[in-house]
Amino acid sequence: MKKITFGQKTWTTALILLLVLVVSACGIKKEPAPASGAESQPAAEQGSGAADVSGKELAGKKVALVMEFNTGTFSQQYVQGVTEEVKKFGGELTTFVAENDKAKMSSLLESAVNQNFDIILTDHGAAEFLEPGIKKAVEKGIAVVVFDATVEVPGVTVLSQDDQSMAALSLEQLKQDSGGKGNIVKVWVAGFAPMERRDIEYQKFLADNPEMKEIASFGTASNPALDSQTQMEAVLKRYPKGEITAVWAAWDEFAKGAARAIQLAGRDEIKVYGIDLSDEDLQIIQDPESPWVASAAVDPKDIGRVQVRYAYQKLHGDETEDNVVLKAVLVARDALPDQQVSTDDLSEYVEGWGGSKQGIQEWMKEYGVE
Repeated sequence: MKKITFGQKTWTTALILLLVLVVSACGIKKEPAPASGAESQPAAEQGSGAADVSGKELAGKKVALVMEFNTGTFSQQYVQGVTEEVKKFGGELTTFVAENDKAKMSSLLESAVNQNFDIILTDHGAAEFLEPGIKKAVEKGIAVVVFDATVEVPGVTVLSQDDQSMAALSLEQLKQDSGGKGNIVKVWVAGFAPMERRDIEYQKFLADNPEMKEIASFGTASNPALDSQTQMEAVLKRYPKGEITAVWAAWDEFAKGAARAIQLAGRDEIKVYGIDLSDEDLQIIQDPESPWVASAAVDPKDIGRVQVRYAYQKLHGDETEDNVVLKAVLVARDALPDQQVSTDDLSEYVEGWGGSKQGIQEWMKEYGVE
């Protein structure tokens, strides 16, 4: 057998290669394994533009986002806002989606609590399903911030849009455009806290404007855009041209479906007024052929960013508010330019849109949040 020998140069080369491998291994970041029904998004993969937070006190925290649903582009942009802000703090985000099943959302919340996340964020859901799990989270010292659910648990911050203000803004535009009289089709569904708040303002509007009449109402949370289109088509057949003045949609997914049905039917006498806004919605509103002419909204990315900030305030030991309300604005076609714009550009045309500073503390500058 031939004997293999190594010279001094060979040993030196091997030693250098070994040291390189050891140093490389030290840089590998172990990410949390995603739970059933969850999507893990390590901070290193959550977008660009974050500050270097290595070595910072709050870096490396595990964040769970538990959602009742992630239907439509509004939800997608909300998640984008959460993702961007978690990255700035150097956190690791895992998303759990319940697919419109409140009981499943409760189960996913319990799973997040048992996995000992540092932060739990919730999106929609019902208080009776959420509060048991949230109480357990608080008892374990987990920071919890809720969005759009009427949860009342000490130590928990509840974030919401100004739903009644959004309804009032959209309905006031409807009234102005219609001259204060006409027949309204309402697209709405019960069982969701923001919808219930929006309906309070709608009922007040009808009481204050007796010449505005509701002639039809429908809405489902499952496949909302498609189902709204189908149901709107049926309403259009029942009420011929001249008998419907406007559609008031309490959610942008409803507005999309209703607008599509109206446009396909050639019923250009009907206008649509909605609530919530995403880039996809904005394209529809800017289309001069679309019946959807205005929507009251908060920047969905801002909602996610603000929710994350309050959670990190809790981890930092700051005193946090029990309830945080985000102010809405009306985005109307008449205020927009002829060229297509995105929600990132809206602040140039709509005062008060985007760039919310709510929840920012001086110490957050260390993480690039300002």
